[in-house]
Amino acid sequence: MHIREYTEDDLDAVFGLRKLAFNSTQRPERLLKPGTHGLVAEIDGRVAGVLGIGSYAQFYGGAAVPMGGIGGVAVDGAYRGRGIANALLDASLSTMREHGQALSVLYATVPTLYRGRGWERTGVLEWVELPMDRLLSVPRPSERIASRPAEESDLPALHECYLQVARTIDGMADRRPPRFDLGKVLEMDLVSVLPGQDGLRGYLTATREPGGDMGRLKVHDLIGVDVEAQLTLLASLASWTGTLEAIDLRVTDPATLDFLAGTPLRYSVWTATWMQRVVDLPAAVAARGWPRLPDLAVDLEIVDDHAPWHAGPQRLVVEDGTVRVEPGGTGAVRLHARALGPWFSGARNTHALWRAGLLEGDQAEAAVLDQLTGSSGTPRLADFF
Repeated sequence: MHIREYTEDDLDAVFGLRKLAFNSTQRPERLLKPGTHGLVAEIDGRVAGVLGIGSYAQFYGGAAVPMGGIGGVAVDGAYRGRGIANALLDASLSTMREHGQALSVLYATVPTLYRGRGWERTGVLEWVELPMDRLLSVPRPSERIASRPAEESDLPALHECYLQVARTIDGMADRRPPRFDLGKVLEMDLVSVLPGQDGLRGYLTATREPGGDMGRLKVHDLIGVDVEAQLTLLASLASWTGTLEAIDLRVTDPATLDFLAGTPLRYSVWTATWMQRVVDLPAAVAARGWPRLPDLAVDLEIVDDHAPWHAGPQRLVVEDGTVRVEPGGTGAVRLHARALGPWFSGARNTHALWRAGLLEGDQAEAAVLDQLTGSSGTPRLADFF
């Protein structure tokens, strides 16, 4: 088996694999796109498997940590059972590290495959259904902000408005170019913005969807930097009463639903869970934002057969307001590869990891790790790949 980065010459073979695996019907014009790369596995000169990697970054502690988003993993049915997917995943780790991607995320249809290579369930992408009568019960804004349709000149301010909110929610992508084409947002059916003195105070993007007698409005982003902006946007959705049965809202800021929207006791939720892996622990720790703590150190032993560059004894050191990981220490706290993503993201504390068999050793020492990640709620993404 030979694994290499794919080229444009692999387009037909890769499309054929993905058509069979995912029922893809539209052949892309290009395989190599800005902000993406990928790998193919060859057997006897024939492409037998493929794996794509997108260049993203996720906010943790307010800092954007470079992340490789895995997608489009497919293996030719005639070659299954030969470890091709595992070989592609192993190769992707060193590839992502070479590209400076300290984290990796994927949406897994076969979790056991990815758990075997160190990915673990960490966060969610969530859609909720808001019945129109519930939107009518949302408090009216005390300051009504006049909205207007977005223009191409608004795109930088629209992205900055998104970043103001996203950097405060652990797990959110920073939607950096070139992986994200900011101009694509203007292709949606509805893109409205709320102007402010120092940029945009909020914006809303949506598409009109069929379904039922009247159809639905699918809201991709509802972003408000303050409460009046959020209430104004919710009120704009309520104005569709009589022409829609319901609103489908992709959750970006959970506070919108939890504190402002009139969500009932029971409501429909569609959730996609994503798995995360720490590709390079020292690099990930150096890139993340952390709370300021007194100087301390935790001796770790990282058990990771597939990323030997950070396996073995490591010390997590907090000193003069910075956090770093360096080789050495006694290995008092043993962390398996699958524990790193849930711990790093704040998705699970060390007690949960210990009960799952992903952490061993001195629990008192391990509890110090929880002081670093805090209790920031379930990590979220609002983008699928």
